[in-house]
Amino acid sequence: MDPSITNAAVLKIFLRGSKRFFLAALFFSLTSILFELLLPQIVRFTVDAVLSGKYSDLPDTLPLLGNVQKLAEFTARHLWLAGVAVLLTGLGTACCRFAFEVFNAMGAETLIRTMRDNLFRHLQNLPFAWHTKHQTGDIIQRCTADVMMVKNFLSDQLTSFFRTIAFISLALFFMFQMNATLAVIAAMMIPVIVLYSFSFHKLIGSRFFQCDVNEGILSTIVQENLTGVRVIRAFGRESFELEKFRKQNEVFTGLWMKLGKVLSVFWMCGDLLAILQILTIIMVGIFLAEQDKLTSGEFIAFVSYNVMLEFPVRHLGRMLSEMSKAGISMQRIREIMAAQVEQDPPNALMPPMNRDIAFNHVSFAYPGCDPLIRDVSFRIKKGTFFGILGSIGAGKSTLVHLLCRLYDLEPDNGTITVGGVNIRDISLDYLHRNISIVMQEPFLFSRTLKENIAITRDEIDMEDVREAARTACLEESIETFADGFDTVVGERGVTLSGGQKQRTAIARMIVQHAPIMIFDDSLSAVDAETDAMIRAAIREKLRGTTVILISHRIATLMEADSIIVLSRGQIAESGTHAELMKSNGIYRKNYEMQMNRSAAAAEVQP
Repeated sequence: MDPSITNAAVLKIFLRGSKRFFLAALFFSLTSILFELLLPQIVRFTVDAVLSGKYSDLPDTLPLLGNVQKLAEFTARHLWLAGVAVLLTGLGTACCRFAFEVFNAMGAETLIRTMRDNLFRHLQNLPFAWHTKHQTGDIIQRCTADVMMVKNFLSDQLTSFFRTIAFISLALFFMFQMNATLAVIAAMMIPVIVLYSFSFHKLIGSRFFQCDVNEGILSTIVQENLTGVRVIRAFGRESFELEKFRKQNEVFTGLWMKLGKVLSVFWMCGDLLAILQILTIIMVGIFLAEQDKLTSGEFIAFVSYNVMLEFPVRHLGRMLSEMSKAGISMQRIREIMAAQVEQDPPNALMPPMNRDIAFNHVSFAYPGCDPLIRDVSFRIKKGTFFGILGSIGAGKSTLVHLLCRLYDLEPDNGTITVGGVNIRDISLDYLHRNISIVMQEPFLFSRTLKENIAITRDEIDMEDVREAARTACLEESIETFADGFDTVVGERGVTLSGGQKQRTAIARMIVQHAPIMIFDDSLSAVDAETDAMIRAAIREKLRGTTVILISHRIATLMEADSIIVLSRGQIAESGTHAELMKSNGIYRKNYEMQMNRSAAAAEVQP
């Protein structure tokens, strides 16, 4: 994680394009405050100067309005002017509020679009190893709920914070102008609310963090169950999964209830303080008015200001609690943005990829685990079929993952070269475009068969799609579908069989025309005859392509030009099928066991 990426730096990136809208919204918000605070002054002027004729407590002149006494006498003769002033003040407030809402909404939507774009772009460029460490549900939680929390804080809470500070400052200014005693009483409550809000800030933040993390766990359970519904149904694990979800949901609900109790106490204290403040202002105001130290107009204006202050002051305390929530969400988002993306070295190379591949003293261990690959060296000649055999956990898939740079080798753990060029010096995008891989459990998108096959190329003719499907022995299956190539395969290809999914992924790889193709046990779900047909078609139609075959099935590997046998992370045997059969090693034992099993299965066939 990059320590230089702070919350402020991430916010600076997110606010690009929306900052001007928020500034405009803030301007109109502050302008609306001036109109709102003018209203009690108009009432005060009307009651004291116009109706009662008391000018001594007012300045001799008012800006832009001239002499107070002449203005009051003129207004007394035309009392409707006071109503017009109130109407204009309300109209100005409404217009400014409208402009504020428009610009604030534009800023909020621009902000959330920028946040989503940046997060998705960053996630797309994070190493495969990073994704294996983080649960999908938690990532989704950060990109949805946490993004909304930050967006709501910046568009609602932060703009309200500046508005509230300005409102409180101006209101107190007017209140001190009228009566310092009452103003001090009103002002005394503000630091009390702020201090107790800070005392709740840390507690609310820690409780919200626990809620956020557990919501991610809950989302992961839901995501896994929805994508693995066939497995759950097949093994009758509905009750187990339901109980697992219920327990996590109970934990999640309990955490929110605890947070709700803290927030209830927090808001109750705010309400109690606000009520005490209003009651104190009214009681002291009445006392001062009886002693002629406060005019009727001033009392009305003062009570109006105090009522107007009630919500902003209480809202200020609530904003501090919301700030703790937004801070947690921002921290979780920052963890994504601060994660190191895959980067090419300076002057990254793009050498020809139809060259020999060499593994030189390669060793590799997953974080926190013992070494899985230990000092492995071998060469794959260009344009040949290369087979890899090994038991589960022997490191077969890890070898090709290292070749694709899904995981990176440490500098002192050997090298992998293509045509003598270290793959660490090759542009990563170029490397991925020139090495195709099909996994044992390929991932298909919830799109049509055509779209899934053509996804590796920006522009492709339908004939190329058909040819790839034909090479992968898929075309005959597609013809049985009512919509043919326009058949939607469903999420993760759920509507297809295992063999159909593998062949669709193989067709997708073929249309890429990469010079290096990897079959990571990706023919396991097809029968031996189809397996042989696919390999024969690839040999014929993709001459010069380097093909790496990983399989447990000897029949898949026996025609390979060269084969290595992995055992406990090391090469136990290597050679052609004929050479390996001559030795009484792992390869021959597997061959005899599989052939005997096939013969036994053939005997029991009716």
